[in-house]
Amino acid sequence: MNDLTYAYAQPSTLTHAPEGAALQLAAYAENAPASETACFFQGRLRDSWLAARGLTTLAKVVASRFVPQNIALRDPIVTAGAGLLRFEAFSSCNGVYARLDLGPAALDGEFLSSGTTNVDFNEPMVNALSRVARAEPVRLTVGQTEVTLERAAGTVTERKVTLPERWLKGLTAVQGYLALMDEKTTLTRAQATQLVQSIPAGTARGDFFLVLRGARPSLAPVGSPGAVRVGGVHRLRLLDGLLPLCESLRVFATPDGQASAFVVALGGGQEFVLALSAAANRGFSGEGNQLDTLLEDLPAEWLAGANNLFRGNETFNPTLFAMAHDLAPGTVDRLCASLSAMGLLGFDLAENHYFYRRLPFKTDRILKLNPRLKNARALLDSADDVQLVGVGAQGRTEARVRGTDVWHTVLVGGPEPPRCTCQWFTSHQGQRGPCKHMLAAQLRFG
Repeated sequence: MNDLTYAYAQPSTLTHAPEGAALQLAAYAENAPASETACFFQGRLRDSWLAARGLTTLAKVVASRFVPQNIALRDPIVTAGAGLLRFEAFSSCNGVYARLDLGPAALDGEFLSSGTTNVDFNEPMVNALSRVARAEPVRLTVGQTEVTLERAAGTVTERKVTLPERWLKGLTAVQGYLALMDEKTTLTRAQATQLVQSIPAGTARGDFFLVLRGARPSLAPVGSPGAVRVGGVHRLRLLDGLLPLCESLRVFATPDGQASAFVVALGGGQEFVLALSAAANRGFSGEGNQLDTLLEDLPAEWLAGANNLFRGNETFNPTLFAMAHDLAPGTVDRLCASLSAMGLLGFDLAENHYFYRRLPFKTDRILKLNPRLKNARALLDSADDVQLVGVGAQGRTEARVRGTDVWHTVLVGGPEPPRCTCQWFTSHQGQRGPCKHMLAAQLRFG
């Protein structure tokens, strides 16, 4: 088992008393000593009912799956730092990423330390959150060695959860996509509700495109200038319970249409992000969109230095960081991709900056969680497995790369995108990152 194991000393609890309820999310941090019992945050939720709606929507995402499979549900990740609590999760199929941000305006309390943990999102906890009343005061505690949810009706049993490798791989892909996204449009509450109501019944088999016809948003099966591609559009129904409560819905997308994101402004310092992969059958963990950036190794001291700096600052804008330290944008991209590949970085669309997750700084995760890159480097161990055929016009390099039982022809360099004759490239046409043969040729011939 390569997953990261989180053991809770106590179960999640929501305690009710005459003066209000107390929600305790005391949790385990992977990089903390087992004996340490530090508390990340303690205080009051200014709008506990709205926060509970966001958390139950997050739980709905965790419980959802959009392809047939039998995978155990996983519990959300919580990061405390920079004055915010960020709750992150994936759908069980890994094709939907969700995050609830509780900012300073949503919290009335004190951050005692920064940290990252898992939250025990079991059925009793979700049921308890769903019963939080509109005017009910709720105190929140996020700690380091336990996750508890107590109600008058009973207590949740202790259990262990794991942070799976595919979640770490998914986090890498998601932040890579989010960092590239442009804002396409902003919808009002009424428009956002109309948009979800216009989703075709059942499961959408093909792509749909979000367009504005006058003031009314609609979904069209054919793209047009300015339209936003939304793969697996039926997954937007996950926002059903939040859209009637929102102030606005901001729509983002990557330039190549391979991912889209919807930022729900709930008001009072609360924000919910839903990001969708290009299709319902595509999990973020298999995208490989950061592999090109990870090709070039950076000095270990650079990675360690950047990690210490980002850990201390907790948030940073990559452009401003490059200017302040006189670094080329490409170098900053490689630093961010490398740290993200360890699960250390996320991206905040609304603020256009990265945020730091306090997970262990383990550089071996970069190759472990990117098998295509690992296999490409293994091909370089033999001088015969990657062979130069020739260099054509405009620097286009042709190479032969050994496959499992056949040689593949690879074209890299020049103005055109890389190409390969392997089955992976034939199936995906470069839309899910490069294959190991293309990576090997790029590593050998530059």
